[in-house]
Amino acid sequence: MTPAHTPENPHSKPLVLFLFGRMSSSIAFQMLGVAVGWQMYAITGSAWYLGLVGLAQFLPMVLLTLLAGQIADRYDRRTIARTCQFIEALAAVALAVGGYYNLLGKEVLLAIMVIIGSARAFEYPTMHALVPRLVPREQLPRALALSASANQTATIVGPAVGGILYAAGVTTVYSTIGLLFLAACILISCIQPASESTRPEAVTDRSLFAGISFIKQHPVVLGAISLDLFAVLLGGATALLPIYARDILITGPWGLGLLRSAPAIGALAMSLWLARRPLKRRVGRTMFRSVALFGVATLVFAVSQEFWLSMAALVVLGAADVISVVIRSSLVQIETPDEMRGRVSAVNSLFIGTSNQLGEFESGATAALFGTVPSVLIGGIGTLLVVGLWIRLFPQLAQVDRLDKR
Repeated sequence: MTPAHTPENPHSKPLVLFLFGRMSSSIAFQMLGVAVGWQMYAITGSAWYLGLVGLAQFLPMVLLTLLAGQIADRYDRRTIARTCQFIEALAAVALAVGGYYNLLGKEVLLAIMVIIGSARAFEYPTMHALVPRLVPREQLPRALALSASANQTATIVGPAVGGILYAAGVTTVYSTIGLLFLAACILISCIQPASESTRPEAVTDRSLFAGISFIKQHPVVLGAISLDLFAVLLGGATALLPIYARDILITGPWGLGLLRSAPAIGALAMSLWLARRPLKRRVGRTMFRSVALFGVATLVFAVSQEFWLSMAALVVLGAADVISVVIRSSLVQIETPDEMRGRVSAVNSLFIGTSNQLGEFESGATAALFGTVPSVLIGGIGTLLVVGLWIRLFPQLAQVDRLDKR
């Protein structure tokens, strides 16, 4: 085996293929978020239906995540990931065809998002469980920062391109999304088979819930994951960006694309910095500070009526969020043995999905009840309260000093 293929090389061919595969899939998903969000709001004019788009992706994750983790620990993770990406490509083609023949009503959009959400319930934990097989343990935080960089690059490019292509027509944007999912499928297929063998452990109640049991027994991991869950659940305002773009900041699909890209601009800059200069000391306290900054940035965005200030707040929000993401991901992967990574990553993805997709539903529901700006303000204040409470509930997390010593 050549050095380019050995896991000891942090810039090995498998890692490069993985990064580009993740970037392609993430670009497609971000483009999909802009296109479906704008189309749903254009059809319904309702914040409630924007929230339902998030719920349509979240419910399959709740129902399938534990099974997905079990499968990721028993079968070839590359095969699982590329199968999911192929299904997502087919769903995007269905949207393109439906757009061409003017068949995309709100029910059709929600149904297809359920399919995509089901595929991502398997793809997300599987892709995360792949990373530790590509690099040695001591280089995992840097590899995760590079993975975050790839994801955030996609989050910058995807929404902007999605907004531009949506202006060219729904068939154009959905067709492009399908090609990107297909490209991700091919790239993941090209990764050399991992050295791990299939694990024949039978699916039992104990094995199915092993990820939950593991997290409950490790307070640092539980605190890190749950902090992200409640902070982003309360502080996320992504679902309301179409309303901010059209009704508050008075812009169009291109403006929505830029707003969705703004958090990723800050996140990309920070993740590249962390890849070059990994966090060395006081990582627990750094995580709490970053989540608090996330809440403050949310409050600024909530009250802003200037496009440039809203963009700046979202950039800061994204930079703060990625610090928390890298620390949390490193803690989860380093603390977890490889034979458990699929199941633990599945539970982690459920928490992330709860904070993202259910957070979108929460934002849409509270906006429908209280108004858009009060909804985001409530979320920002809630994030700051969660930080204070979690410092008291999980003092072990605040005391974590170094990642490479765990």
